[in-house]
Amino acid sequence: MLKYKPEGDLVTKPPALHPDPSKTLIGQHGIRLVPTTKDHFHGLFASVCGPENDDLWTYMPSGPHRTVEAFSATLTARMEDDEWLLYTIFPTSSFIPSRVSSSQIIAAVKAPTSAIAPMPLGIICLINFSPANLSIEIGHVLYAKSLQRTPASTEATYMLLRYAFEELGYARVVWKANSWNVPSRRAAARLGFMEEGTFRKHLVVKGVRRDSVWFSCIDDEWFLQGRGSVKAGLEGWLEKSNFDEKGIQIRKLEDIRNSLTEGGRA
Repeated sequence: MLKYKPEGDLVTKPPALHPDPSKTLIGQHGIRLVPTTKDHFHGLFASVCGPENDDLWTYMPSGPHRTVEAFSATLTARMEDDEWLLYTIFPTSSFIPSRVSSSQIIAAVKAPTSAIAPMPLGIICLINFSPANLSIEIGHVLYAKSLQRTPASTEATYMLLRYAFEELGYARVVWKANSWNVPSRRAAARLGFMEEGTFRKHLVVKGVRRDSVWFSCIDDEWFLQGRGSVKAGLEGWLEKSNFDEKGIQIRKLEDIRNSLTEGGRA
């Protein structure tokens, strides 16, 4: 009889599922996550490319792109990767953009649906699927400036976290950031991801060395009841009552997450 016994918690869950490339995810803060198709390329190029958007590409593995052809080639390569699913973020009539005047916000909210062009707001992806290991990653997050620092930008990540944990059966969702990318690292911590450590000299990107800081959220933290619950914290923060008429938060996400009670109330 073998005396060998692997150490660690026994895993009884079945392998997770691959994301459904035909499934659209719909949020409550004016966005839809639609699996990317080539029909989205020109709209995305207009939203996230051009000299005025060069700063968006500082930490991306490619870009900035000067032509729609180059941009399309990059997206096509990602779409052909079996471990990537790209989502185009589209606004609905209730979306309130950032970096616009109050009068523009009011006009956008009051405008009829047909008057609001369905211009994409960016891309967010599920990548590096490992169903057998119950692990998946949220990455290649590229938000147009009109989406940044809005409730919808947080909701996009929440929607993928909920989808991964509750519908696909993953136990771990990864977030990686270039060590120089302080905004991404702050975003991960704010959303509830835990920092795990740094892979030094992990990659060479655009001719320069990249150290990668790893973060994760695991199912225990997602489904936790009470203080520190990632799911309950995000859902509490995303409540309509947590925002004023201009879409400005009333309570910070971290404060809500850290004040949760066993009943899930903040």
